Amino acid sequence: MGRYLEMINSPADVKLLNQEQLITLAQEIRDELVTALSKSGGHLGPNLGVVELSIALHKVFSTPKDRFVFDVSHQIYVHKLLTGRRQVFHKIRQTGGPMGFALREESPHDCFGAGHAGTALSAALGMAAGRDHAGTDEQVVAVIGDAALTNGITLEALNNIKHTTKRLIVVLNDNEWSIAKNVGAISDYLNRIVTNPRYQAVHKKFEHFMHRLGPEIVKIEHKVEEAFKSLLVPSVLFEEFGLRYIGPINGHNLPKLIETFEWAKKQDTPLLIHLQTVKGKGYEKAMEDPQTFHGCGPFDIATGKSPAKKEGAPPNYQDVFGDAMVRFSDVNSRLVGITGAMPSGTSLIKLQKAKPERYFDVGIAEEHAVIFAAGLATMGFKPVCAIYSSFLQRAYDCIIHDVALQNLDVIFCMDRASLSANDGPTHHGLFDIAYGRCVPNATLMAPKDEDELADMLWTALQHHGAIMIRYPRGAGEGVQVKSRPALLPIGKAEVIQHGTDVAVIFYGAVQSIARGIVAGLQAEGKSVALINARFCKPIDQETLEKYGQIAKVICTVEDGVLMGGFGSAVMETLADSHIRTPVVRVGWPDKFIEHATSNKDLQDKYGMNAATGIAKVNEALAIAAQPQQFRVVTADARPA
Repeated sequence: MGRYLEMINSPADVKLLNQEQLITLAQEIRDELVTALSKSGGHLGPNLGVVELSIALHKVFSTPKDRFVFDVSHQIYVHKLLTGRRQVFHKIRQTGGPMGFALREESPHDCFGAGHAGTALSAALGMAAGRDHAGTDEQVVAVIGDAALTNGITLEALNNIKHTTKRLIVVLNDNEWSIAKNVGAISDYLNRIVTNPRYQAVHKKFEHFMHRLGPEIVKIEHKVEEAFKSLLVPSVLFEEFGLRYIGPINGHNLPKLIETFEWAKKQDTPLLIHLQTVKGKGYEKAMEDPQTFHGCGPFDIATGKSPAKKEGAPPNYQDVFGDAMVRFSDVNSRLVGITGAMPSGTSLIKLQKAKPERYFDVGIAEEHAVIFAAGLATMGFKPVCAIYSSFLQRAYDCIIHDVALQNLDVIFCMDRASLSANDGPTHHGLFDIAYGRCVPNATLMAPKDEDELADMLWTALQHHGAIMIRYPRGAGEGVQVKSRPALLPIGKAEVIQHGTDVAVIFYGAVQSIARGIVAGLQAEGKSVALINARFCKPIDQETLEKYGQIAKVICTVEDGVLMGGFGSAVMETLADSHIRTPVVRVGWPDKFIEHATSNKDLQDKYGMNAATGIAKVNEALAIAAQPQQFRVVTADARPA
């Protein structure tokens, strides 16, 4: 760790350094980012790109009084290093260490938590409105990426800035990437501003001329430059929204950034400062492959390579899905794939490469993705929306209003429908069972392994209506995927083994936990059934009623929140059939689950394991074995 970085224990220490020292600090921070994240993994590329920006913000402004609102906030690592978390930074995204996103509970310098795109501008505008109403003088700075401009929430906020406040600074960090390369008209528009040859030539000559006139004249530089800009870049989008546009500025020129922010904080009009940055700046491997190093695992610094996957290791669920999409597109000409800026994460990149005309990347715009899919469905296509479980939450109304209500054939393949341990609560996919169950016309499936995932996608393509298939992040179970997929009967469970004392029913890729419960109970001499639910909606009422009458206790296992989840569906089904067999449930509690080094750390902490299931079953069996106690209520005992 460099000597200047070792001196930084709070933002006040940044202000003590001169520009030459700050430039050295920037290099030390880059070295620290590469070293630390090579061991833990994390969002390396985005943070390497905002080093100078983060330093300049803390040099000019004063948090926590002044407020920095980071969109997505995956680029907040440098901010964390400068705000008192340097000594624990090596544990970022690990158990007991800092979260990889902004977290209000972690530090007063994190004024707004985030993990999804498009939230910063609305939140910052709310803070500015609150400041104006209270009559205080803090600065509010929203740091957004160019990818956030494709998000509907950002555009809604832009529409309200002019009529809400006169003091707001928006920093547009333009690196041409979200996770994948940015797509769409907004990206093209920014590129036209940046590459306009007439503007670039005048911009450079004008800047040089103004600085030759001396520091007294620099304060009018931006105003005069706007006049030139309006002639060269007509109808600048941001000006139409009421933001004064400044830029583009080299986002790695630290003195220029400091000078610009010093000027900006004195203005009495909303500003948009357009910075051009390089994702992965300072580490050659990250600049060569921005997509891989957006969010990476541990890697070798010299080669940039992650540890090789063990020979014979199971494929990841998303890769099984991607391969199936390519395979099924050969026999179904109406199949198309849709992603929201996640071609690699969802493995739809496989379809993009094989059949680019059947692939759509709509950018970070999940609501649009869902309604776009609905439109395709009305034309007879079979659109498959591959969207992370926690990201699909953002389009919930669209699922209900635009797909399910019209009973359109849209398939939602929900990747990361489980824990995303290093990322934490913004990325855990634990709510989709509960939020999907109450949607009419929707069918909910979850495979026990990678072969069943292919079967479910194939089945969904033959079925009518909205389909939601959930599967976790990471490696499958090591089961060979059949060359010809099976057509599964909708709403029918798979009875793996019969038993009469306890029925263990699992939903999704939690078979190992369920089998652990079965093995533990069988070791105690109990007869145990094992059932793969396959479907949460429609649920297999016939099988549930059968085992509800046979077994003494039913145990459900699911990788989602228990509140309104699969176990709740089982209890409701039995109650509707007037079956009183006790049901114990293994799943996640009614709370937001924090980040950790591994899924196992969190599973052990919250009892998402076989030991919990065995203990709950035995407790229920012991209660069931006790004679029923009846209490006679006299008239005197009745409440008044």
